[in-house]
Amino acid sequence: MPKPDRPKPDRAETDSAKFDVDLFVIGGGSGGVRAARIAAGYGARVMVAEEYRMGGTCVIRGCVPKKLFVIGSHIRHEIEDAAGFGWTIPPVTFDWPTLVANKDKEIARLEAIYTANVEKSGAEIVKTRAVIEDAHTVRLTDGRPLKARYILIATGSTPSHGPRIPGLDHVISSDQAFHLQELPKRIVIQGGGYIALEFACIFAGFGSDVTVIYRGDNVLRGFDEDVRLHVRKEMERQGITILTGCTVDKVDRDGKIFTAHLSNGSSIAADKVMFAIGRHPNIGGLGLEKAGVVLNPHNGGIAVDGFSRTSVPNIYAIGDVTHRVNLTPVAIREGHAFADHVFGKRPVQVDHSNIPTAVFSQPEVGTVGLTEAEARAQFSHVDIYKTDFRPIKSTMSGRDTRILMKLVVDATTDRVVGCHVVGDTAAEIIQAVAIAVRMKATKADFDATFALHPTAAEELVTMRTPTARYGREAAE
Repeated sequence: MPKPDRPKPDRAETDSAKFDVDLFVIGGGSGGVRAARIAAGYGARVMVAEEYRMGGTCVIRGCVPKKLFVIGSHIRHEIEDAAGFGWTIPPVTFDWPTLVANKDKEIARLEAIYTANVEKSGAEIVKTRAVIEDAHTVRLTDGRPLKARYILIATGSTPSHGPRIPGLDHVISSDQAFHLQELPKRIVIQGGGYIALEFACIFAGFGSDVTVIYRGDNVLRGFDEDVRLHVRKEMERQGITILTGCTVDKVDRDGKIFTAHLSNGSSIAADKVMFAIGRHPNIGGLGLEKAGVVLNPHNGGIAVDGFSRTSVPNIYAIGDVTHRVNLTPVAIREGHAFADHVFGKRPVQVDHSNIPTAVFSQPEVGTVGLTEAEARAQFSHVDIYKTDFRPIKSTMSGRDTRILMKLVVDATTDRVVGCHVVGDTAAEIIQAVAIAVRMKATKADFDATFALHPTAAEELVTMRTPTARYGREAAE
């Protein structure tokens, strides 16, 4: 009589003894933390290695402290505007060390929350550097090797300084800007992207004399052309000097004074020189080459597929280290999708289209969808609705500022494919508009929506006549 078949053990159970953990996450930023928590929720044994502070770039030295500085610097505008509304405010003083100290307290509070949330999920945190040795092995700073079924790289990005120039050691990055001992009276900032402009407006708001140096023809490359022009004009109205078509070629130091020598032959003396010319993937010393992880030749980030899988099947990468879309919410969504796919057994991919974006300059920028140029390249017929107006507040305050609102419409389908706003609370407005754009709302849907009066945002549903129309014959 044949013996009955014995039930076969689950493969995961038989493999379990081979690995110390099911998932090893390198990087305790927003993306890595989300992936760790979701994976742990599926029952995975998870370990997170973070060599610096939990929270990553966004919480520790990026979005959060920067937004706190933006809010603080904007108070100066509010004080100036108050007189038009009948307020008499005695002379006020500002203390930079107090701002920095209070910012540090808030960042420490958020870091503690990140740490607690990971630990509550059942994942373990190790405060150490981790280097990949092979497809399943990472080595910690203490020399201890660990075997992991899956490895997730979520190490983010780091500031770029560009070509090595004389005096580069005298230059600070956005990382150091959060910890300056005193507010610089004069600062030169090289860069024309969102980080450079945000810090330019922050320092100007606190009273610094600010000069922005950018190699291109105008700031905010990649944004809608009208947005670029409007932001520059508004910043210059605030007294910020913007010099385009040149670069900083050399920085000299004489005591506490720094001199930035420009490619156009001129020079500028300042108390600080800051470079904000972009960020690059934080991949140095991770052991990627040894493990066989391939980089993307086009952007220098880790090459991944739609599921965030690298060239090594069990090694994944998410967030800024892939250099796809370097935004915190994107890293979080990618981390969540990774955990759902690998440990939840659901084939989830992240859709990187129609991602709302904000620039916390002053004025603020909010944008979602296509620029006018992108839409005209993609669609045969495009309608543009644009308005530029003085906000109600400035009619009383006397501030010389204007708001820009722009809708980009695929005229063939009437679908709103892009929205761009420059002005106070632009980011708050765009977050709601992004829902409509993602749901493929038409211009008729916008027109049928009641205006909320009196607001600036009501212009988005009251613009009825196109300011420009573009059409081209389809290629035969």
